[in-house]
Amino acid sequence: MHEAVDVLVVGAGPVGLALAIELGIRGISCQVIERNDRVGYSPRAKCTNVRTREHLRRWGIAEELRRVSPIPRDYPSNVVFATRMNGHLLARFEKSFSAVTERNDLYAEGAQWVPQYVLEEVLRAHAVSLPSVDVSFSTTLESCTDGADGVVATVVDGRTGNRLPVRSRYLVGADGARSTVRKAIDAHLVGDGGSSSNLNFVFRSKKLASMHELGPAIMYWMINSDVPALLDPMSDDGLWYFIATKIPADTDPATIDAASLIRLSTGLDPDDIEVVSADPWVARRLVADRYRRGNVFLAGDACHVHPPFGGFGMNMGVGDAVDLGWKIAATLEGWGGPALLDTYEEERRPVHEWAISEAVANYATVGNQLARTGLEEDGILGEATRREVSETILTQKAREIRSLGLVKGYTYSGSSIVVPDGSPTPPRSSMAYEPSAHPGCVAPHIWLADGTSLYDHFQPGFNLLVTEPGHDHEVAAFQAAAERVGMPLKVVAPDDARLRSRYQAALALIRPDQHVAWRSSHAASDPAAILKVARGASQNAPAPARSEVLLGAAP
Repeated sequence: MHEAVDVLVVGAGPVGLALAIELGIRGISCQVIERNDRVGYSPRAKCTNVRTREHLRRWGIAEELRRVSPIPRDYPSNVVFATRMNGHLLARFEKSFSAVTERNDLYAEGAQWVPQYVLEEVLRAHAVSLPSVDVSFSTTLESCTDGADGVVATVVDGRTGNRLPVRSRYLVGADGARSTVRKAIDAHLVGDGGSSSNLNFVFRSKKLASMHELGPAIMYWMINSDVPALLDPMSDDGLWYFIATKIPADTDPATIDAASLIRLSTGLDPDDIEVVSADPWVARRLVADRYRRGNVFLAGDACHVHPPFGGFGMNMGVGDAVDLGWKIAATLEGWGGPALLDTYEEERRPVHEWAISEAVANYATVGNQLARTGLEEDGILGEATRREVSETILTQKAREIRSLGLVKGYTYSGSSIVVPDGSPTPPRSSMAYEPSAHPGCVAPHIWLADGTSLYDHFQPGFNLLVTEPGHDHEVAAFQAAAERVGMPLKVVAPDDARLRSRYQAALALIRPDQHVAWRSSHAASDPAAILKVARGASQNAPAPARSEVLLGAAP
């Protein structure tokens, strides 16, 4: 533990660790505290999506996650719908969630099916390898006071009971849906507080993978009237994840016989089922009414909660960390403007609201709604019913399984640190992703002739992408304007004619988070003014925050 750091992060899940890495790669001192004694207590998220994988590549750990995954890299990314594991096949989606290993110009990294606790350990190991980052487990936030100059917090070492003061310029709550930091800034989750109950089980079975005829898949949906459920393999040695969806709200989880539910869905003998853990949860649709108060911020589940259908939650939280991380670093380094940190909520809230609406729509059609009378019968009636349900699945579940449009197609168009170019905002689709360099969009990707990703050539600061020769004067003007304010700017000029049509511009200013801040095919009349907008320096600084106790007694 350090008595003074630039940033104190509460929570060492994927969001807190991602934020620590974003800060650490820029040399910002960061202390992460976590109330548990280690990372990774449950699988929770299982899909590390395309956009998160691209961030892992940027941090240099994408290949490490593949290497340590308990699910082989060549395991098929299929999603199978069936009545039961020993029942009738209803539908199959292949290459789901873009979890592929072959190269595609749409993205630098395919998604990966991997338990969250494995991802967390890879993130933790990388975070603590950075000289300016420390992670302390069994440590909780007891109190904090915010003022114009930063935050004074008291943290408690759970192993010794010692109370330690920590001063930081900023404090970030990445401490989950029951966030202590959210309470500290008097923020409130607003929305649907609970629509239905669900039960997660982790169990072990050596026989399940070989006893069914549905083929390998990363997810099996069981559609029946007895136990509508989902089954996910967690490793290749017999560890499975089981979700019983929408159980009656008045059911006491302690009365549930997990082995019986699993047996009904799989046909396994009870002796072949070893229940490892149980975790009841309630589907919620909630967003915080504020993401910031003074020098204290919220990220991840601390400011947005939704059903886990579509795999958006953890990945969206990593996106929060990336957006907030570079902005905090820019502010501490002195080139970020006074309005830069205000754009965190401005940019991320619309992304949260879109993803949450998709997750809720996905949750509206689970096995409980898809089951029909006669679905498991033999003969003409059963066949006709299964064809009906199959058509419904292929129509209604595709948006959940093929969601690249949301994963990479979200945009910060309209943000106060994005310079508009007069072009219309690309149409929004959760499924179809059409790369666009419209200001605010994720920079279009391409694989270059030397085998590298375009993204591999971007630095952690801003990048000026040059897609055609003949713009030396404009490039020099941008470099000079950036140097005057200490703003990191790298010129990236690959010799690839495809980039001009891909970006529809000769020049594009790419932010540290790989979003387009500005583009143009004409000489920039005032590069300094463009950079001023992009770094959040074009608005008046907010009034200093008054000193106030946010949580507990003043240290």
